[in-house]
Amino acid sequence: MIQTGNISVSLKVFGNARKRCRIRLVKSGTDLVNKTDEQERAWLSMAIAAAVLVIVAVVVILALEHGKGGGTVTPIGSAPDTYAADLPITGLQMSESSNLAGGKVTYLDGRIANTGNRTVTGITVQVLFRNIAKEVAQNETQPFKLIRTREPYVDTESVSAAPLKPGDQHDFRLIFDAVSPDWDGAYPEIRIIHVETK
Repeated sequence: MIQTGNISVSLKVFGNARKRCRIRLVKSGTDLVNKTDEQERAWLSMAIAAAVLVIVAVVVILALEHGKGGGTVTPIGSAPDTYAADLPITGLQMSESSNLAGGKVTYLDGRIANTGNRTVTGITVQVLFRNIAKEVAQNETQPFKLIRTREPYVDTESVSAAPLKPGDQHDFRLIFDAVSPDWDGAYPEIRIIHVETK
């Protein structure tokens, strides 16, 4: 039996004897949840959402960095590809820019020509940055990228997307996310170590 302001409860104790107990209502109405609990839950939800966003951003950045395919090392004494002599590189220029993480990105631009008699579908280069003692401070191997467009920004593509036919010339760009602090600032040495032709 429910009464205004009270709850009536019947308890069965040892057979037929009954005892009655009255319990006062603590709260009535729609605001049974404490407002501080609601605020704590809202803060917790925002913290979880922020953590998820940070994790997604880190995964995206790592996936993009991994997709660049650079950063491998080829021994310094490796012989250049036999077709490398037919792929002269000229007009080297270097530049830098800041990335979203606050670091510097270094660009090495130039022009490559195919003076041979085969169509080139892939090039892998070794880039050697030297220190003031002319020792190798950084040795990096990466696929060669040709410049596809310059407006509204420089966009690159692999050589397989735009093969170099005999007599063709094309601008290229190599990208370095980090350069050794021991680098002397001079143009690095570019060695063509692998060429794919058809």
